[in-house]
Amino acid sequence: MSRVYLVRHGQAGTRKAYDSLSDLGKLQARLLGEYFVSEGLQFSAAYRGAMVRQAQTGAEVQAAYHDAGLPFPEIELENRWNEFDLDHIYKALAPQLAAADPQFQRDYEEMAALARAAADQHGAGVNRRWMPCDIKIVEAWLRATHPYDGESWQTFRSRVADNKSHLGRAEKDADIVIFTSATPIGVWAALTMDVVDERAMKLAGVVQNASYTVIRLHDEQLRLHTFNAVPHLTSADLRTYR
Repeated sequence: MSRVYLVRHGQAGTRKAYDSLSDLGKLQARLLGEYFVSEGLQFSAAYRGAMVRQAQTGAEVQAAYHDAGLPFPEIELENRWNEFDLDHIYKALAPQLAAADPQFQRDYEEMAALARAAADQHGAGVNRRWMPCDIKIVEAWLRATHPYDGESWQTFRSRVADNKSHLGRAEKDADIVIFTSATPIGVWAALTMDVVDERAMKLAGVVQNASYTVIRLHDEQLRLHTFNAVPHLTSADLRTYR
């Protein structure tokens, strides 16, 4: 039975540059790597999605091993661990929601103004929490209430779930680490409980930056062992969600 360590990327940048780690995000990832070293974890394989923030998180963990004089596997790119394309969802769905709902349009314009004003302020609230219009946009995508030409929720969920067959061919009784994002982790955690609908998003919503979730994999059967662990983030100012 293999142990799959699903690592969420560290804290990302502002809305203007979300696909990159903040300085705090890099620190969170480095602390995770140092924790794995202290626990004596030796990974036989490592994967990441294509997002920059996922790659940077993996690089910080890998560097912690190298600094300790320990080997760490090459981190292989696997696009199936990508997060859903939030930028495209906004571009495609926000205008449709605004045209149908004046309140949404006001909320969206207010959020956009706040984001422009705080483009370089990492600690600004608009960069660190979901606004009401954010939630409405993602819900519209989840429920397919409007025309959308990108990857649907169902296609996304299936794409992430398909990683089971890929990892099922890995070495048995191995520790594997994957650098990904909150929603793929939520999907896999949900699969361990036979949840295959949008409730996976509720799990994704509580996944902390640079946390790790351990899922045991045997013949494509998933068992949740540890969820959203952050023992390496020892103070409240190190623990973030966005």
